[in-house]
Amino acid sequence: FKRKIYHRNNNMFLIKSAIWALLVFFLFSATSALALSRRVLVSGAGGQTGQHVFRKLLARPDEFSPIGVVRTEESRQNLIETGVPESAVLVWDVTDPKSCSAAMKDVDAVVICTSAKPAPTGVTDEETGRPVFGFPNGQPELVDWLGQKNQIDAAREMGSDTHVLICSSMGGTNPNHPLNNLGRESLDDGTTRGGDILKWKRKAEMYLIESGLPYTIVHPGGLLNEDGGKRELCLGVDDKNTLTDNNTIPREDVAEVLVQALLINEYRGGSFDLVSKQEGDGAATKDFKTLLAALDGKNCDYSLGEVAMQAESEG
Repeated sequence: FKRKIYHRNNNMFLIKSAIWALLVFFLFSATSALALSRRVLVSGAGGQTGQHVFRKLLARPDEFSPIGVVRTEESRQNLIETGVPESAVLVWDVTDPKSCSAAMKDVDAVVICTSAKPAPTGVTDEETGRPVFGFPNGQPELVDWLGQKNQIDAAREMGSDTHVLICSSMGGTNPNHPLNNLGRESLDDGTTRGGDILKWKRKAEMYLIESGLPYTIVHPGGLLNEDGGKRELCLGVDDKNTLTDNNTIPREDVAEVLVQALLINEYRGGSFDLVSKQEGDGAATKDFKTLLAALDGKNCDYSLGEVAMQAESEG
């Protein structure tokens, strides 16, 4: 009888020990996953491309702990209403250096998706008959240059290994690109004011490269609001691509490349153009290491094109 009691108690002890071991294992695994997940800030998370990046990172909780930052409380509430945790969305002003520093506390990486957004002013150009565009929420100099500079400076405060990624735009090698005309005013003295969005973007990119921080700069072609993961993606440099004549790409595919650049170390130190083939032409890209390898180490040449004119006077 005593032997039965001993065996019963011994079995209970073994069962309890096994349960505790499982609990410790799961607790350790969850803690390790939390510790290993990288805190990534995504600016412009309320915009179209930035929101794709933000949601892709949220879908990888074992790898990333993303913070989405938006310009207005309305944008924040729109994200929260779709199921994004309140604690994961901040409202801040990229043109305010102090605001940038506060938002970037303890981040490991920053994905910059902020950009000045053109909109019709309601005025029509008398010569061309086309609508005149402006930047109601901030000119490119303020958003694409100073705003991005503030984010880069704040990232540098977090440490020399803070990875900074910029979602920029193709066209930077052409100073006369039509995008530079948007929001530009001709003044009575013959000079111009405003616009030059690609020149200001290029200035911010060069500032990032010179900062010494690890960086990845992506220049997408024309952005499409179509599902990603269905096309063969193609990288190039200096607004040239030998793999396709198509110069467009779905926003979701751009976002996926930015996420993969956070995961694959070889993307650090890269500046390149990104387009896709037409859907059905080639196989959808799945291997992002092979995609990058096709560049054979080439990077964009910043001696081409121009930065904004203010760069000369600033030295």
